Amino acid sequence: MIVDLKSTPHKTPRLIVEGGLVMDKEYLRSLSQKGMFSTLDFHFAGFMAELDGTDAFEVYLAAALVSHYRGMGHICLDLPSIAGRPLFTEGDEEKPVLCPELDAWRIRLEKSPVVGRPGQYSPLILDDSSRLYLHRYFEYQERLARLIIERAGDDGHPINVSILKEGLERLFPKDGTKDINWQEVAAVAALYKRFCVVTGGPGTGKTTTAAKIIALILEQAEKSKVRIALAGPTGKAASRLKEAIKSAKEELQSAERIKKAIPVEASTIHRLLGSIRGSAYFRYNEKNQLPFDVVIVDEASMVDMALMSKLVQALSQRARLILLGDKDQLESVEAGAVLGDICDSGSEHGFSEVFQSILKDICGYDIGCVVAKEEKRISDCIVELRKNYRFGKDSGIGEASRMVNAGDAEACLGIITGETYNDIKWKTLPTISNLPVAIRETVITGFGEYMKAKDLWDAFRLLERFRVLCALRKGPFGVTAINRMTEEILKKTGLIEPEKTWYAGRPVLITRNDYSLGLFNGDMGIALKDRDSNNDLRVFFLTADGELRKLHPARLPEHETSYAMTVHKSQGSEFDDVLFILPDRGSAVLTRELIYTGITRAKKSVEIWGNKDVFSFAISRRTERTSGLRDALWER
Repeated sequence: MIVDLKSTPHKTPRLIVEGGLVMDKEYLRSLSQKGMFSTLDFHFAGFMAELDGTDAFEVYLAAALVSHYRGMGHICLDLPSIAGRPLFTEGDEEKPVLCPELDAWRIRLEKSPVVGRPGQYSPLILDDSSRLYLHRYFEYQERLARLIIERAGDDGHPINVSILKEGLERLFPKDGTKDINWQEVAAVAALYKRFCVVTGGPGTGKTTTAAKIIALILEQAEKSKVRIALAGPTGKAASRLKEAIKSAKEELQSAERIKKAIPVEASTIHRLLGSIRGSAYFRYNEKNQLPFDVVIVDEASMVDMALMSKLVQALSQRARLILLGDKDQLESVEAGAVLGDICDSGSEHGFSEVFQSILKDICGYDIGCVVAKEEKRISDCIVELRKNYRFGKDSGIGEASRMVNAGDAEACLGIITGETYNDIKWKTLPTISNLPVAIRETVITGFGEYMKAKDLWDAFRLLERFRVLCALRKGPFGVTAINRMTEEILKKTGLIEPEKTWYAGRPVLITRNDYSLGLFNGDMGIALKDRDSNNDLRVFFLTADGELRKLHPARLPEHETSYAMTVHKSQGSEFDDVLFILPDRGSAVLTRELIYTGITRAKKSVEIWGNKDVFSFAISRRTERTSGLRDALWER
């Protein structure tokens, strides 16, 4: 319990805790050795304490924590979850140092000139639920929630019901059963609402549904022009969306004029919004809105709070926004878990009586059992696709991913370690010393043909066949170690030139946005000899519109070799075959969502290397990113 507040002669604020243990700046700095705080966190906290003018440790601590939590992907600091509790507990610590109690902490923060209430212009914002935000992120959240709620509550555009019914019957023909076609339900929601989320795992037909939705919108417009934009969070996601829509539209049972009007060009969200060279701002914004009637975004789980807020702000009032994504995947690399918050992942919701009557009238569906307990405006805007067309009951990947989502580690391990399925396998994690030998054949088989590719297009195609995914970046079973190990194996087999950082075939992953170059976190490139540059190496990137661009290696922003990549970075990608390596012990990053995302990156097969207790530990934990978006959207 906190019993006293004092300052040292050197004006180092501290909290004296019962038992003589002290929480002060030096204690916080000691935690930086355990990976808790960065230099940036301390600089920010010091600046806030200086502006506060009283040198109060509660303000310094809160500011350091807000900065730290933001760096971990949280939108805010949830004071009730840490008040009166230790920041860090060591195994041999009898009396851990505690944070201030909530009431006292909140009272002190409310007195500070650097802490404001919602609507005020202060560096830090404290809301009614004792969540503390950086001002910028509170604004992102508030605007996004407000604009989504406005769209969710609007009935959208007038609907010609007879045209819609005919289109639905043609595009979603009945199969003779009474089963609900959730793709059709999603289409109706997208037509009736200005905001719609179509969520589902890989193989549930999200992009196929999107193509049909576009066709239905065009049929409603008849001869009027509908301006439609397709976008993804990365170049790869945009390129995959383009190919999926292009393929799906050829199969549509629609008039040729409708097919021709369906766009196939897709861009990154950054490009759609108009990146400004050397700036984090965009050409399109609240005052200069996008000239589109419909915007469809794929891989929405990868979109962070800041980018989603800017996108929604840039939409005209009458524009439709349709998000496609998997709510059970990992959250975005940057701050926020926007799709999960919008879908209220982990909770069951139904549809309003009004929307159910629409479905009954138009589709003949009696939803019945999924009636919303409390009607929320957003509940009619979210449809989950439940039938998997890629992973049926004969697929181990499909069955294992379902057990992961259910939190059933025992059943999942039974599937992976059993002999029933050929597409998913388990291998006990090798020891650190045996790992190079254990992984050698897998690496040579997985990357051998790719390393021999001379043609650019072949190289990009072959690189998609196999990837090593790791839960961690550091450590003996992390990305850095596996990439180094892979390069050594390929050197010894003569597939890459020894003693060179840059060599033909080196796959690289961009790890930091560079607006001036138009390269963004997650973009994948390949180093190859360029005939137009005297056979010198250039790094080639596949753009969203299917073109190749090249850069000298020295011009690249921060990047890393990418034979192996973290599961987080693999979002938006799919590979034929995957080797998924877990660490040898528990870690904060190990969650159910990470296991699910890793398994479902594989289209044909996945082999998991790990220890069963670590695997079970991961499935027992859910990803939690703190924000107020979920509460705001679901009106809690």
